[in-house]
Order: sequence, then structure tokens, then C-alpha cells
Amino acid sequence: MNQKKEVLILCTGNSCRSIMAEALVNVQLSECVHAQSSGVKASGKVNPHAKQLLQEKGYWRDTYHSKTIETVLETAFDLVITVCDAAKESCPMFPKAVKTMHIGFEDPSGKAPKEYVKTLALIEKELLPIIKKELCEH
Repeated sequence: MNQKKEVLILCTGNSCRSIMAEALVNVQLSECVHAQSSGVKASGKVNPHAKQLLQEKGYWRDTYHSKTIETVLETAFDLVITVCDAAKESCPMFPKAVKTMHIGFEDPSGKAPKEYVKTLALIEKELLPIIKKELCEH
């Protein structure tokens, strides 16, 4: 049995996009990848719309929470992906020398619930194939 690869999904607040991505990866790519998420300025709470959507889809785990990058620095990640919308936010840099990619998604926070559904679908369509290609197909 191969060791699962570790991916870090990084964004600014770690309340919405990175949590959604973490949940999606852990459900759909669980055979080869374990995802964690964190934020540079972690808000400390998960966006309630994001959480509700993940619960409705059956993706939510009670271990998911908003956390700062310091809490995950000891993990040897195989890949770090920033998901913040670089045009509007400063995307964090990860200090350890690992492969880092940026795949930006607009933050649905404060928008209508259907925007969260759109963001989750985009993450599934755009982010998952990249992670799968990088970490599962070797």
C-alpha cells in the first residue's frame, strides 16, 4: 500500500474555498491523496454557507476548521495549491521547498448561496483533475 500524498490547499481566510477544496479532495481522491487546508489570516471559523453545502453533499467532516498556516508547517506536503483570487487578495507563499501551484477561485463569501454551489462545482472541475494528475497518476 502506497503512502498517501499530502496536499495543502492554502488561501487567505481558510473559511470557504480552501475548506471546500479540502473536503472535495478527501472525498473524491481519498485513495491516493490526503488534503489539509489553512489560511494566512485564518478567520477562525468556517463560512456557514460553505459548511451547509458540504453537509448537504455529504462531504463535511467535523474535523474541518479554519486554521493558520503555522498549524500545518510540520507536515511534509507533496503539493501546495493556493486558491485565492490573486487579483483581489495577496496569496500566501509556503516556506518549505515543495511544488506550489496557483489555481484561483473567486470568493463566494457574502454572495447568494448559489454562488457557493458554483464555486464548489468549479473547484471540482478545475482543481481535482490537476491534483489527480500531479499526485495520483505516477
